[in-house]
Amino acid sequence: MPQTSSSPKGPRPTATRVDRFWFWLLPLVIVLSLWAWRYAGTEGTDGVEIPYSQFHALVTGDKVGRVRLSGFDVRGRFRAPDELQGKTTDRFRTVVPVQPDTTLLPLLHEHNVVVTVDNGEQPDVVRLLVSILPLALLLGGWVWFSRRADRKIGPGGGLLAGISQGRTHRFSEETDVKVRFDDVAGLASAKRDLREVVEFLREPARFQRLGAHVPRGILLVGPPGTGKTLLARAVAGEAGVPFFSINGSEFIELFVGVGASRVRELFELAKKNAPAIVFIDEIDAVGRSRGTGLGGGHDEREQTLNQLLSEMDGFARNDLTIVLAATNRPDVLDSALLRPGRFDRRVLVDRPERAARKAILEVHTRNKPLGPDVSLEVLAALTPGFSGADLANLVNEAAILATRRSATSIGAEDFADAQEKIEVGDPRETPLSPAEKQRIAVHESGHALVAHLAEHAEPVRRVTIIPRGMTLGSTRQSAGEDKHVATRSELKERLRVLLGGYAAEQVLLGETSSGVEQDLKQATETAYDMVAHYGMSDAVGPVFYQRQVEHPFLGQRLASDSPVGDAATNMVDVEVQRALATAAAEAKAVVEQHRPMIDRLVQALLEHETVEQDELGRLLSDVAPSRARPPRARETLAGASAMG
Repeated sequence: MPQTSSSPKGPRPTATRVDRFWFWLLPLVIVLSLWAWRYAGTEGTDGVEIPYSQFHALVTGDKVGRVRLSGFDVRGRFRAPDELQGKTTDRFRTVVPVQPDTTLLPLLHEHNVVVTVDNGEQPDVVRLLVSILPLALLLGGWVWFSRRADRKIGPGGGLLAGISQGRTHRFSEETDVKVRFDDVAGLASAKRDLREVVEFLREPARFQRLGAHVPRGILLVGPPGTGKTLLARAVAGEAGVPFFSINGSEFIELFVGVGASRVRELFELAKKNAPAIVFIDEIDAVGRSRGTGLGGGHDEREQTLNQLLSEMDGFARNDLTIVLAATNRPDVLDSALLRPGRFDRRVLVDRPERAARKAILEVHTRNKPLGPDVSLEVLAALTPGFSGADLANLVNEAAILATRRSATSIGAEDFADAQEKIEVGDPRETPLSPAEKQRIAVHESGHALVAHLAEHAEPVRRVTIIPRGMTLGSTRQSAGEDKHVATRSELKERLRVLLGGYAAEQVLLGETSSGVEQDLKQATETAYDMVAHYGMSDAVGPVFYQRQVEHPFLGQRLASDSPVGDAATNMVDVEVQRALATAAAEAKAVVEQHRPMIDRLVQALLEHETVEQDELGRLLSDVAPSRARPPRARETLAGASAMG
């Protein structure tokens, strides 16, 4: 997105007399220094280099008129131009031997040669230029940078004034920002709230007629990639008023007081152009809770936050300046920043629902050729939990995969492979032994069979034993609809599905392997939530027990204040273990009862490595999904479970 500087626009300043003076002085000083260093105190040009013996002969022949001795170096002139080494010259140079020649000086005097001896000291002009050159360069550089900073920042800015200036960008709705609210798919509620702000700035009398006033600040909250910054760009395109944007991390610098100075500069600039909108992206970088963490807070950051609080709701508040901020960590923001009067409105920018996902996919596939087997409605149903950025990445990855196979359009298989690549990873080149391949096929078949038989589980749409990313195989399920809550029955079935691979390895192979680690981890976390958080244990009851403690440096408490004693903790652990044991026993019973079906699926996976949803239904045709309830576990385990 094009960005322009926040400095006022105008004609480029012309060079002043001082600029021209330094522009010509510095090169002149450098040239004079080089000339003096090379030529001063010498016999001019170097002349022709001759051997020392020839020099002796020329002196004896009365052809040398004058010489200058400088250490071992001898430079001189002839009495008349002479031809040496194919050219006519009156200058020469040579080098005396290391062994002293005691006959040289008497010979020069005998033939009336003018002798000049250099004592090794530099000429006065050279010493003068060498001494003033560094000072001239330093002074000239200082003046040049100072005047450049003045032209960039404004009169009185000075050389170091640029440090305190923020990297604020001012956007013009006519040329810089092409995004409008109509270009943002979904997010209807968020767009409605932001559109009201834009309309208030355009027609304030319409709202003031009933005594309404515009929100002082609006906080966009949502997971990464859901479109918070895109909404801010749409506001910049729709507002018709000056829009200033800066990142929260740009307030914090090495120098103390710079952050607060940048806040003042930003709001002063916005007030001069009021009505205006100020957008602070990633505001949690500067707005975290004060006085948190071990050893106290960051003084510079807290000073910057204090200045921000004062600008947003101080004695000199300006109702025509609206602050728009975005963050994905609202839980770490300071309470004084979130109170009404500063951020009056919190706009949730959540992951899109199914209809919104379809609209987002339509935007990203607008200029891409899609195959006849691609249905954006189906694709939206298969991507619950995807953000707008995830969907854009999905479409791009599918296009890359289609290009890789030299296709003329993007097919449904490309989208399926792209989704698997995003969620699981690229296929691995690690070869699997036949025994490992057999075990992985058994494990994934156990997941697929238990999920196929479960009444409330999500349908299985792909089973594969191709290693991808950090996994050696996967069983992919898709609900086809957005779900926001889960019942006790659904969570119990989820436990059985997670432990289906564990049960299949026990029944078909006689022992389990380390490949069940992630399944056990997810199952344990789910069972703990059921017992300690959701009140789904008859023994524990409807009580919430805190288990995880947030990091203290994120602005949370250092230790949990939940009244959980040792007895309660032990009871929760016992109930979690019972829930997992019951689910494992029920999954094992399913595998034992339908052994022929799981053998058939294992064989298909070993042959084809991947089984899609339609083929999976044919292989398990003897068992109708969502109709047969899984057999109960052994009475001892079922009776011992307090989960019911």
